[in-house]
Amino acid sequence: MQKLKNKKTITICCSLSFFKKIFGIEKKLKELGFKVIVPKTTKAMRKTNNYNVNFYKTWYKNKSHYYKKKELMIDHFKKIIKSDAILVINEEKNGIKGYIGGNTLMEMTIAFHYKKPIFIYSEIDENLNIKEEVYGLNSIFIKEDLKTLSKKLL
Repeated sequence: MQKLKNKKTITICCSLSFFKKIFGIEKKLKELGFKVIVPKTTKAMRKTNNYNVNFYKTWYKNKSHYYKKKELMIDHFKKIIKSDAILVINEEKNGIKGYIGGNTLMEMTIAFHYKKPIFIYSEIDENLNIKEEVYGLNSIFIKEDLKTLSKKLL
């Protein structure tokens, strides 16, 4: 596989429900020569092999835990700012093809504001309630072809 001369950094963004998928994509991106940044909770999931979303989203049951959500968001926003581009992993969720949720949309907006390319892994459903915003952020759909990132970022 082709290696990049100057290692570019990709930050992965997605719904917590898709975190298990990140590991295979992270590995492929590294093989292509990218430095890869993943969400903080991903590391905890990998370490404990616990992918139960509700285990990590403690603020659902205890509103006083929303500070954790805020800290995770701020941490990931900083990662996006330091990166060269973001890759949004979007799978089917709740019957919606290519689901992108509110938090990921905020991450995309940070990338857009800082003029970082926004790569979307899969096509989105035409019924996605934020499709206008996704398209309006100049998103680049890669149709699950990670080599597209090498071509676009060289």
